[in-house]
Amino acid sequence: MDARVITPRYSVSPQISAEDMPEIVANGYKTVICNRPDSEVPPSHQAAAIRAAAEAAGLVFRELPLTHQTMTPENVAQQRAFYEESPGPVLAYCASGTRCSVIWSLGVATEMSPDEILEKTSAAGYQLDGLRPTLESIATA
Repeated sequence: MDARVITPRYSVSPQISAEDMPEIVANGYKTVICNRPDSEVPPSHQAAAIRAAAEAAGLVFRELPLTHQTMTPENVAQQRAFYEESPGPVLAYCASGTRCSVIWSLGVATEMSPDEILEKTSAAGYQLDGLRPTLESIATA
């Protein structure tokens, strides 16, 4: 598992597997959020399989499949609710971690400056500079 910390409460990762659950629990995560549509992965890595393993390991599992087209304000709010309602650190995953980073960025754009957001995502290995105009427009809305 390749978890990358964006904030103490929110980390992102490329695709995880059922076998990653002991490590996820050992690293202190309380909730796993799947942002990857099932159509992108084989059955062994689809949300139902990951959910079963996560819940068996005592984790909360949330599912919000995202594509570029579904980065809507409603989904941004839903993702934020998922991690704010978690009793502890959250691990969100997709194919590479980029979608999880983007939706987090959009969710905090009214509270943090674009510079702060892009510094945090960059430190985690995600170069989201192309998102700056959108973050700026949200911040000034």
